[in-house]
Amino acid sequence: MANINLLPWREEQRRERNKMTLVICGVMWGGACLLILAGKVFMDSRIDHQKARNAYVQSEISALSKVIREIEDLKDKRDALLSRMEVIQNLQKNRSQIVHVFDDLVSKLPNGVYYDSITKSQNSLGIKGKAQSNGRVSALMRSLDASDWFANATLKVVDVVDQNGASVSQFDVLVKEQRKGDPVDSNASDTVR
Repeated sequence: MANINLLPWREEQRRERNKMTLVICGVMWGGACLLILAGKVFMDSRIDHQKARNAYVQSEISALSKVIREIEDLKDKRDALLSRMEVIQNLQKNRSQIVHVFDDLVSKLPNGVYYDSITKSQNSLGIKGKAQSNGRVSALMRSLDASDWFANATLKVVDVVDQNGASVSQFDVLVKEQRKGDPVDSNASDTVR
């Protein structure tokens, strides 16, 4: 007799295929999740490595910035020291000049003339004073021009004023200071007296 299988074998086969499909899908989902997890771990490790490199570079930049600031501070200190040295050298070079200037101011003072005030600005002196006559003011200016320490005496103002019943000439003279041996400034030599 023929062997007839009355069991629902097609349904059994379909269930087996569905089960196999679900297992395959599960394995694929599991594999995909593992692959994604492995990719995430790999990328996280690369990001951490890059962050560590960035932190190292940033620390080196900050260390170099400190060094640069120190170098700039040293340059500023050097410039300040150089300017101080220049001032000291100029003072050292000119320290006897003020003595000569005052000595010349006194020795070149003609009789009948006296100083009220002397002001210094840069390399010139402003001399204010009184004289018995305009001729004595002219004599003062000539003697200052003949000096080795002064040049280009210029009369700014001369007024006749009354002082205790006597007429005196009140004057204001501007004279340039020069060191002995310095050339005379040719631009200021055209003074009118």
